[in-house]
Amino acid sequence: MFMDVSQSQLLLKRPVNIKAIVTPRWKEEAQQQLQAQINQLDSQLQQLEMQGQRAIAEIQRQSLQPPGPQVTQQIENIQLQVNQNKSELLDQKNQILQQLQQVQLLELDQEVNQGQIEGYFTIQEGENLIVKMQVEVLLRDGVVQEIRGDI
Repeated sequence: MFMDVSQSQLLLKRPVNIKAIVTPRWKEEAQQQLQAQINQLDSQLQQLEMQGQRAIAEIQRQSLQPPGPQVTQQIENIQLQVNQNKSELLDQKNQILQQLQQVQLLELDQEVNQGQIEGYFTIQEGENLIVKMQVEVLLRDGVVQEIRGDI
């Protein structure tokens, strides 16, 4: 996004990398967030299982006579769908468990990437755009410790 500020200066948008210093508090909060995600996935897995069982029970209840091939196919389709969804949720859970393990292995005072935010900056003729684009903010427990790069 470009906005003209004056004839010799431009206001531009750039990504700003956010890094955090690993502290005991940071590790604890990261582990709590990941554990909350795991708990949510476990809850979704339980709900999925119950919904599948309810749907199968409903089909069986509606077919009063001995189940024919159509009923059997419906039940198999539900089980297939439940298993696919379950597999996706378990993959997500395994990824989060790996992240949790990585967080536990981080050393104190190590710097880790936290993501990006966008920020605005001005640039004038003669300034190095590449240097101006390389800015990062270092946090310790949420407090800015350092701003690196050409502001």
